[in-house]
Amino acid sequence: MESGIFFSDYAKDMALRRTHAEKIRLVLAILFAVSAPWLASKYQLTLLNQIGIAAIGAIGLNILVGFTGQISLGQGAFMAVGAYTSGLLAKNMGLPFWAAVPIASFVTAGVGAFFGIPSLRLKGLYLAIATLAAQQIIQWVITHWDYVTGGVDALVIPAPTLFGQRVNGEFKFYWVILFCLVLTIIFTVNLFRSKVGRAFIAIRDQDIAAEVMGVNLFQYKLLAFASSSFFVGLAGALTAHYRTIISWERFTIETSILYLAMIIIGGLGSVSGSVYGAAFMVLLPALLNNFGRAMHGTIPALDQIIPFLQQGMFGIVIILFLILEPEGLVKIWRNIKDYFRLWPFSY
Repeated sequence: MESGIFFSDYAKDMALRRTHAEKIRLVLAILFAVSAPWLASKYQLTLLNQIGIAAIGAIGLNILVGFTGQISLGQGAFMAVGAYTSGLLAKNMGLPFWAAVPIASFVTAGVGAFFGIPSLRLKGLYLAIATLAAQQIIQWVITHWDYVTGGVDALVIPAPTLFGQRVNGEFKFYWVILFCLVLTIIFTVNLFRSKVGRAFIAIRDQDIAAEVMGVNLFQYKLLAFASSSFFVGLAGALTAHYRTIISWERFTIETSILYLAMIIIGGLGSVSGSVYGAAFMVLLPALLNNFGRAMHGTIPALDQIIPFLQQGMFGIVIILFLILEPEGLVKIWRNIKDYFRLWPFSY
């Protein structure tokens, strides 16, 4: 009776999916992703699109915080850089959607690397304050650079097109988001099987020991900020073209805290945990809103307290996870898998 995972060669040990159960779950996930837009309602498809964009941004933030140990509170600002850069390229320069998005992502990577320079001397709370300064600086530039960004007014951009077809609808844009999410997951999973990814993890675990082993802290910390910001900018650019209306209010400090909550609840240092956390934090407000509408006839005043209930639940959920399961949803899922894999010797 099998009570563990054993391999006889390195190729099997290094495989992304090492057991039959993992391969079956991958096939089921692919079937769900492909069939979901055909079976889901418009409202459900909207939630799936929001989860997909949030998952890309959460994975990007997890590269920096979860895998490299560099705390960041500038997620909203870097998303704003990606959104406004892509939107302005599409509106003012007439670049197609498929060209504006990657350019905006690389621009965001450069901005992220610039604001990551203090990470060589700062760590912990001090680095968090430095990234918070980046949030405030970028937000100030967006709201006061009227000639370029439009200031506090919303920036309306043309609907995205791909191969001559408009893809701004929920159904069509779902495939764009899914394509970007799959590429993000594949890249990130393989990143931490490489020399660069192992250097990131070494910096997280003990940066002084990593430097003694030959890891260039300045180079790899900047690379971590750039890699993280690239995917954060991608999430911002996708948000811009998905909504076709860009407003600075969508990229405030609350957005940064929301994404930080996603990776805490999902699991720090886990790609799948980023997806779980993004899904959880997108679905929680939706479930509360649906509950409020369902109870409107019984408790009419409930609609008025739903926004406050959402904020309260937001804080309570974070506290409960930090106390009861600091490793997040990914650890809970891992425990469930281990129980069935090792049964009847699951103890």
